[in-house]
Amino acid sequence: MLFHLVHEVGNRQRWRTKETLSHASAALIADQISGIAGVTGVSANPRTGSVIVTYDTGEARAALAEYLAGLAVNPPIRRAERAAFVSAPRGPVVLEPAEVVRRVVPTRAAEAIEVLSENRLVRHVSKAVRSGASNMPVLSFVVRPILRFLGLAGQGMGGIVSRVAPALASPKAAGGEGALAANNYRADDAELDFGPLARFVFLRPFLPVVANAANAFLGAVPIIREGISELFKGRLNVAVLDASALIVSLLRRDFKTAGLLVLLLGMGEMLENYARRKSMASLAEQLSVKCDVVWIREDEELRQKPLADVTPEDVIVVRSGSVIPVDGVVLDGEAAVNQTAMTGEPLAVHRTTGGAVFAGTVVESGEIGIRPTGIGDGTRLSQIISFVEESEKVKAGIESKALKFADAIVPFNFALAAIVWLVTRDLTRTASVLLVDYSCALRLATPLAILSSMKEGTARGVVVKGGRYLEALAEVDTVVFDKTGTLTNATPHLSDVVSLTEDMSEDELLTLSACLEEHFPHPVSRAIVDAAEEKGLAHHDEQHDAEVKYVVAHGICSKVDGETVLLGSRHFIEDDEGVSCEAARPHVERLASQGKTILYVALSGRLIGVLGIEDPIRDEAEGVIKALHARGKKVVMLTGDDERTAAAVAARLGIDAWRAQVLPSDKADEVLRLKDAGAKVLMIGDGINDSPALSAADVGVTMRDGTDIAQEVADVIMAPSLEYLLVALDLGEATMKRIRSNVGISVGLNSAFLAGGLTGILMPAVSALLHNATTIGVCLNAMRPELGHYDGETRYADELRKDVADMFNRLGGVIRGVDSEAAGAPRVAVTALEATGVA
Repeated sequence: MLFHLVHEVGNRQRWRTKETLSHASAALIADQISGIAGVTGVSANPRTGSVIVTYDTGEARAALAEYLAGLAVNPPIRRAERAAFVSAPRGPVVLEPAEVVRRVVPTRAAEAIEVLSENRLVRHVSKAVRSGASNMPVLSFVVRPILRFLGLAGQGMGGIVSRVAPALASPKAAGGEGALAANNYRADDAELDFGPLARFVFLRPFLPVVANAANAFLGAVPIIREGISELFKGRLNVAVLDASALIVSLLRRDFKTAGLLVLLLGMGEMLENYARRKSMASLAEQLSVKCDVVWIREDEELRQKPLADVTPEDVIVVRSGSVIPVDGVVLDGEAAVNQTAMTGEPLAVHRTTGGAVFAGTVVESGEIGIRPTGIGDGTRLSQIISFVEESEKVKAGIESKALKFADAIVPFNFALAAIVWLVTRDLTRTASVLLVDYSCALRLATPLAILSSMKEGTARGVVVKGGRYLEALAEVDTVVFDKTGTLTNATPHLSDVVSLTEDMSEDELLTLSACLEEHFPHPVSRAIVDAAEEKGLAHHDEQHDAEVKYVVAHGICSKVDGETVLLGSRHFIEDDEGVSCEAARPHVERLASQGKTILYVALSGRLIGVLGIEDPIRDEAEGVIKALHARGKKVVMLTGDDERTAAAVAARLGIDAWRAQVLPSDKADEVLRLKDAGAKVLMIGDGINDSPALSAADVGVTMRDGTDIAQEVADVIMAPSLEYLLVALDLGEATMKRIRSNVGISVGLNSAFLAGGLTGILMPAVSALLHNATTIGVCLNAMRPELGHYDGETRYADELRKDVADMFNRLGGVIRGVDSEAAGAPRVAVTALEATGVA
């Protein structure tokens, strides 16, 4: 990776790389830089790809530059491995075969896996054993691309050996009671079990035929047991198919094929389970806050404090390059904050005193003091992670259909196998038929595509709470908007105050209105209170505190000197309270024609004034609605505003249909009416009064700056811009297209393999290989980004596809090269460097 110097101030430097920097690589680089003499501090941020270093000598500055320049050629090597390399003797050490298996294999395997070998497997293992060569290649061209795909290839020997070495001694099958069975989604829990591969590759050449037969039988027992268990439960699924194929191979005494089937089934299950777990882990990892300790300012002094002990009274100081660990409000300072993790926006936003910041975002430059408003599980980021973790339980309809289809087709596999046996009496063909099924790819590709889309959506500012809603997004044909706060900026301001009585001036009317509105956090209430404060009008009146009543989506009722005061919509004042609004008609028509929201004020049963609230239309609203029309979507607006105001906004934006003066329940009823008419409805709103409609819609969408209730009820949460609605719709449509494509590929290829088994062209081992290859290929296809690759991903994806293609092209040759010629292995000479696992 190539680092370049961003800036240098005194004895402090910031370096940055354009490449992706994993948490493991960042920690390793920071550890190695801290070992340079003269370095006094180092901080590596994987999210921004930056490294900040402080030092006190010129020698340290030069050594730092040399070290980072060297990373462009060589990846970082763990300090322990460097020490082992330096101290290891260079002469050859002669080991017995048993010692090779016990000592060399566990330490050498992982490093050899990373080195691509052009040699065939056992043929060259046997040759190396007989000749005493110091190099023992493994099945690297199978595992290397998988390691790269899973993000392990760059971790060095130490990190991988800790996973591979225990597998050699463990008979536990992949996907069993191991790390993959964990209930959480931490990345370090999604581990690989290389046991089946390692035992097959390293032990088989040294074992006699009888031992290999026993090994094949023992490996088959758990699979057969699982198949029998499923059968007794009344389930006829892929586990029963696999068990049947193994039983046929064992009855034929074809232990070589049985052993290979155990290997392929184990490796396939391991990779499939790991890919699923890794998808979930990477999604949670993408959102997680990697910060355990924060800086607290007390009495103008800074001290460190564990994040778990932070209280709302603390002032957290966050500097350039650091992750913001809490939700909060900026007390002092200013900074450019990268909010990609929360909004998907690539550009940093300016934050100064009074600005809101969120956990998981990064200070790119500057320094700010933050007063926490949300800590730990109380942050918006934690809520999003909870949504993600719960989302796997919400299956898409197409996923359920795929699973039902996969299970329903298993009996036909058995029926076909029975027919083949009755007609041909050929157990080989029967086993080949049993080894090809449709369920693996169908069961895995669909949820993996959904998880991949959810991860991509989160990176692009759209959090989808489950696969069901991705499917619903693809089917939406009607989009229903709330007006205030959704089509508008939700930053209303008071533009007009009209008094209708000589007994009360406009300032007095504004003061009275502010006395009522100051009790509520609604943006319109805030606009009225702010207008009073700007004019210096005193509106704090304790006598009203206990008597103010808020009627949701209607208005406010209170008492002043024993007289009833009403403030709200025309529906509330005239229809509910029986106060005539006719006197305000000329003023209402003028304000409504300008698209302003109108509030009526009544005192003791008579109208005394109206207020005009202006809430500017969002800049992107018109373009988004045009884009929805271009996609064939119908656009509807629901609002509690006056009809004239609603008509003005609808005409300006080109909205197809609208309803004014609607209550929360009316919005939900309108959504249900549209659904009853056959429409697939998406509702987008941000307020408490939108919650019933969000629940009633096929898909409820809100923005991250919406109310907590709206975010709890909504199925999709997006960044505060309507443009992300188009991203969500694109994501849903692309996901369903990918799933249907994968189903077609899986059914088509497996049908071809089934035909090959029927005709005897494909042997059982080859059928199993091709079937697993199809499953893995479909899974990799499902995990590709839906809306295009990010920077750097295109190159990675191309390399991955080439490696996977090369892997499957050459694996057939390896299978043919596997034999038991190396049963009696002579002594092996290896260097001490290889024996320590450093080479």
